[in-house]
Amino acid sequence: MESLTDEELMILVVNGNIDMMRHLFNRYHVKIFNYFLMMTKNREISQDMTQEVFYKIIKYSSSYKKTKFTSWMYAIARNICNDYYQNTKNREVRLNEIEFKIGETDVNTPERKETTEQLNRILDQLSKSDKELIIMSRYQGIKYREIAEITDSSVGAVKTKIHRIIQKLRSYYFQNVML
Repeated sequence: MESLTDEELMILVVNGNIDMMRHLFNRYHVKIFNYFLMMTKNREISQDMTQEVFYKIIKYSSSYKKTKFTSWMYAIARNICNDYYQNTKNREVRLNEIEFKIGETDVNTPERKETTEQLNRILDQLSKSDKELIIMSRYQGIKYREIAEITDSSVGAVKTKIHRIIQKLRSYYFQNVML
């Protein structure tokens, strides 16, 4: 079953073979969790939201239209995230709750911690939609075409927005470094 594409597995789920969902879960639960973690900065909420994504994939499997599975899945995740922000507009979130999944590098060096803290402060200065685009593009590695599908936008618009956001991030970074 590992050789089946995401779309083939989802078709099996749509046709009633719910057991195939475990393969999709194994492929994507860490990425979805990290997406939510970057957006919410809260492990417990991210875990709950991740679980909700896969619950909704099963619940609404009949609405799957044989499109790219990851685009459909991230659209669900994005809607869940939007609901979260609607329900918690004024809640403050602490930065020290963030955990990044980093390869084999030493995460505990003072330089790494300082850089991570600076990056988090800068990301928090972005609007929710800008932050979401950067997380999808740079942290999740989602291609512009897929982001366009997820956000119901054109590829050109996504490229332009991400380019402008990166320019904004650079500006924020240099403002903070020069202080």
